[in-house]
Amino acid sequence: MKKTTFVALLLLSTQCFAEDLKPSVQAIESEWASIYYKLPRNKQEAAYDALLAKAEQLGDQFPKTAEPLFWQALVIATHAELQDGFTALKAIHKARDLLLESIKINPETANGSAYVTLGTLYYMVPSWPIAFGDKEKAEKLFQAALKVNPNSIDGNYFYGDFLLANNNTKEAQKYFEKALSAPSREEQLFADNKLKDEVKLALVNTKNRKINGVKNTFLSLFNSASLK
Repeated sequence: MKKTTFVALLLLSTQCFAEDLKPSVQAIESEWASIYYKLPRNKQEAAYDALLAKAEQLGDQFPKTAEPLFWQALVIATHAELQDGFTALKAIHKARDLLLESIKINPETANGSAYVTLGTLYYMVPSWPIAFGDKEKAEKLFQAALKVNPNSIDGNYFYGDFLLANNNTKEAQKYFEKALSAPSREEQLFADNKLKDEVKLALVNTKNRKINGVKNTFLSLFNSASLK
């Protein structure tokens, strides 16, 4: 067999592999969004278990592929919200390890969303010795995500949320506005539009925080004047 023929066959098989994987990943993403946004909370736990089994089966079907690992991590992380503290802590560590593995395989996993999810974990979980929370790592991961996909809805939204939580209101608003103006994906309109609803709420909270900040400044000045 000629070398060029072998390369052509290899490229063709890789393309078929990607085409087989893509609809399966999209189906898992759609089901996750339906569970997260539509399903009553008391029914979510069983649904997450079933979805995780599908993501793990996809991982068995496509070994050493980043996307199934990413979706396993995301399902585990969102499921952790429903679990008791000890179980949730174990789950979050598992999700982190899966995300690190997926990024090692492909740094651009899920068009940067693996970085976003990992950054969110580092930002939201407690720091050592309870867990692995680390604000500096979180910020670097959000920035890495936006290098992969500068117009990402989730990347801009979660980085904005991180900045707002760290009292960087002006920068937070900039990223929220960018998330809101980013185009929704045609194949995932429901999930993207639901996230944009959260972005709109975040923008309202940002403006309220600005107002509250001004009020607090005036209150401090008033109290200082009263003490003179």
